[in-house]
Amino acid sequence: MKQTITEKILADKSGKKFVEPGEFIEPKLDMILANDITAPLAISEFRKAGIKKVFDKNRIALVMDHFTPNKDILSAENVKLTREFAREHEIKHYYEGGNAGIEHALLPEQGIVAPGDCIIGADSHTCTYGAIGAFATGVGSTDVASAMAAGKIWMKVPHSVRFIFKGKLNKWVSGKDIILYIIGMIGVDGAIYNALEFEGETVKEVAINDRFTICNMAIEAGAKSGIFAPDEITSKYVFKRAQRRYKNYESDKNADYYQTYEIDCVKIFPQVSMPFLPSNVKAVKALKKIYVDQVIIGSCTNGRIEDLRIAASLIKKGKNLNSNVRTIIIPATPRIYSDALKEGLLEIFINAGAIISPPTCGPCLGGYMGILASGERCVSTTNRNFIGRMGHPKSEVYLTSPATAAATAIKGYIASPEEI
Repeated sequence: MKQTITEKILADKSGKKFVEPGEFIEPKLDMILANDITAPLAISEFRKAGIKKVFDKNRIALVMDHFTPNKDILSAENVKLTREFAREHEIKHYYEGGNAGIEHALLPEQGIVAPGDCIIGADSHTCTYGAIGAFATGVGSTDVASAMAAGKIWMKVPHSVRFIFKGKLNKWVSGKDIILYIIGMIGVDGAIYNALEFEGETVKEVAINDRFTICNMAIEAGAKSGIFAPDEITSKYVFKRAQRRYKNYESDKNADYYQTYEIDCVKIFPQVSMPFLPSNVKAVKALKKIYVDQVIIGSCTNGRIEDLRIAASLIKKGKNLNSNVRTIIIPATPRIYSDALKEGLLEIFINAGAIISPPTCGPCLGGYMGILASGERCVSTTNRNFIGRMGHPKSEVYLTSPATAAATAIKGYIASPEEI
């Protein structure tokens, strides 16, 4: 039976020769993830069930990244509870303070997740890890509680939907522009409970950081997961990082797909997602001047070193940031922060008038480090722009790539990188 990469991974993890879409299975898990918002709920349910021991102290990652450094008493209590649980169960992968980064950048960087893994996380953007050829999906905290005890999860096999990339990428077009284009094309409900698979001749031009971005936002189309089959680009990233042995999978030729889309990348230019849905997408060049109050470059979607390099190159060229715009730069992990410091990127940002934040998810979900007031507009490299997502219900968030965000920070209005 011909199978997709997703079906192959789930079959192997379930001890089966093959699985079919719609089938209910119980795959074994290679990694379970929770953060400072979702872990306390999972821990509460874990204890309420009377469970005394986690299934494997090496297969659980608890990352304190959303509201840390602690922004208030509640966030401090949540971190304390999670820290005590991690110590009690000798959890190997506990990250807080100076060693904590944004979870979906930190885990791949540290080699904690790997190709062929089956991963769940109590965070919807867990699908990020599909970039290295893993099946990864977000679940609820109760699911994480039971998984920490059993090491497996009950789930339904998703249908696979294939996106075939063709044509050469235009200048300044990144993974963010590609995924925004796709979401704009199929809608936020266009792939509900599907596994999105990305392939085609253009994939060899899509760098690993852009693959992370594309898979990260698969959930914004309603998908269960997103995935790229491992190739030389994957191997170059994973080989020097992986903490354990892994297995590469790929789809069979003539595997059965629920739907197939062909994406002509020549038609994609820098994109912007307008309020209040990620699917409300337009080409930047089609916009009239929309002035903004804030720009954020960071997050699990676009806070990697490559993103900061692109932003810094434009800001250095533009010299000064617009004085009417608060520009906040958030390196996604301590290593990225350190690399940006060594490369002189932080100096470029500071000299131009930007604010540098420690790694945090803070502003993305309206937590802290960049909350919007009524009527304020923000261009952000984050992944959601729902009403009130970053603060006041009457504020607005526009989603773009780091290049477009940097150009906007210079101009003061939503601008194409070509304008710099």
